[in-house]
Amino acid sequence: MKMMNKRKWLYTTGAALAVVIMVGFFYRGALASLGFDWFLQGHVEKKLEQTYKPIEGREPVTTSTANKKQDPFAVLLLGIDQRGKEIGRSDTMIYTVVRPNDGDLLMVSIPRDMYVEIVGKKSKNKQDKITHAYAFGGAGMSMDTVEKFLDAPIQYYATINFEGFRQVIDKLGGIKLPLEKDMVNKDPDHEKFVIKAGQDIYNGQDALNYVRYREDSDINRTERHQIFLSLLMDKAKQMNQWSKIPDLIDIMGENFSTNMRPDQLVDLGQSIIQAKTRNIYSHSILGDGHRLTEGGTWYYFADEEDLAKVQTMIKSWLNADISSSELILPDKYMENKTKEVKSLSLPQEQSGQH
Repeated sequence: MKMMNKRKWLYTTGAALAVVIMVGFFYRGALASLGFDWFLQGHVEKKLEQTYKPIEGREPVTTSTANKKQDPFAVLLLGIDQRGKEIGRSDTMIYTVVRPNDGDLLMVSIPRDMYVEIVGKKSKNKQDKITHAYAFGGAGMSMDTVEKFLDAPIQYYATINFEGFRQVIDKLGGIKLPLEKDMVNKDPDHEKFVIKAGQDIYNGQDALNYVRYREDSDINRTERHQIFLSLLMDKAKQMNQWSKIPDLIDIMGENFSTNMRPDQLVDLGQSIIQAKTRNIYSHSILGDGHRLTEGGTWYYFADEEDLAKVQTMIKSWLNADISSSELILPDKYMENKTKEVKSLSLPQEQSGQH
């Protein structure tokens, strides 16, 4: 294990969810192209079964079908730094609220070094970095820990590792990225790479580096994750390459796991891709980092006021009775809303002064 001060990169806030969405969309395209007989044979469902890994002690969650109103639900996205057969750690942890009927997503990033109580940890001192929850007890312990930390339920989890991320992007033929200048990572404590600007299409490795890049602020990185996920879903919506489904599912089987049943994966992909509007809102929990003792381990501590606001925001998003326009949004989006309202009201105010 590398030294704690040489922290791994966060590599994506949405790769796992994007894979879910893409497979759901391509799957529908395949049914239209190949006919309903394939569906009856259960060919695709059988292949998707390898991604289904329920959590021991958690009852399977039943969601409504695509033809019914779907209530909001939460998915814990875990980006896993996994080498070979080792369990690995969650380098990325995002609490994501999906509102299928609105097409809206709320993605709350939890810094990997966040100091929290690890629920279920078998030791007297249960306080540790939240990234270690996965190493101690897999997705189940991660879900339990995040539920306690955010005081919010989690219905599903989805994990993807580095290799799966790269392979998915390459299988889709790459992706466009809005790079106006070269992105150079030269920090001596981190992996070095260069992403050249001006390319028409970027491959899986470039895409991975794009979302892992950390030489700017957390806010910029979160915005970059949001941009990437939006671009990836747009690509899925524009494509109709059903022939790639088997390979995508094989990639998922080796690098992706979830407690969503295959039919739920399909319904989720269809509902989000086909939504009339699609808004993605993101927020990284604020705080500061320091050591508890001189020379001790470095931890990140949540800003209590920001954490309380996030908990309230999540509750509003999980409430099916709250409309999209009434949702509590992260501050940066509320500020933009206020500016827009002022801008719209300005001509009226000016006209009233004449």
